[in-house]
Amino acid sequence: MVLYLIRHGKPAAAFGDHDDPGLDETGHAQARAIAARLMALPEAVRPRSVVSSPLRRCRETAQPLADALRVAVDIEPAVGEIPSPAALSLGERPAWLRAAFTGAWGEIEGDIDYEVWRRQVAEAVARWPEAAIFSHFVAINAVLSVITGDDAVIGFRPDHTSMTTLAVEDGALTLLAQGHEAVTGVL
Repeated sequence: MVLYLIRHGKPAAAFGDHDDPGLDETGHAQARAIAARLMALPEAVRPRSVVSSPLRRCRETAQPLADALRVAVDIEPAVGEIPSPAALSLGERPAWLRAAFTGAWGEIEGDIDYEVWRRQVAEAVARWPEAAIFSHFVAINAVLSVITGDDAVIGFRPDHTSMTTLAVEDGALTLLAQGHEAVTGVL
């Protein structure tokens, strides 16, 4: 079975500027474009369900596809944004994330075990065969790191609405096609 892992559209605010921004105008256009692209797929590989991180930018990116498929958006907290340490202020989060980007999953400083978190993200994705799953930059990297066995936090820089195609069989994920990469920074 095929599933699609899609990064949200362009948000109206950056990671360190707002807890839960929605999409800006470009992001809304990207959401409509990815929905059209998915709806143009042959019926056999078109998603049957739409899954989203609980965060607004993902929900807003997912909604045009859900409308086109005439289904509800299923909210899956496990494909949400990487949890930052509770003690960090909103303004401190970008520096923490930049530091995390340079290392391995087991080296990220925080309140949780990020190696466990990345496996949980991949396990959650595998539970949604035949879905379009709208998620985040780091969560997508978590899934790909589990598939490839690469311990680096960042191995791929998915652009807004980049679509990575995965196969799932007996709960195991396989990378079929990596989405397009961003040419600009994340933070």
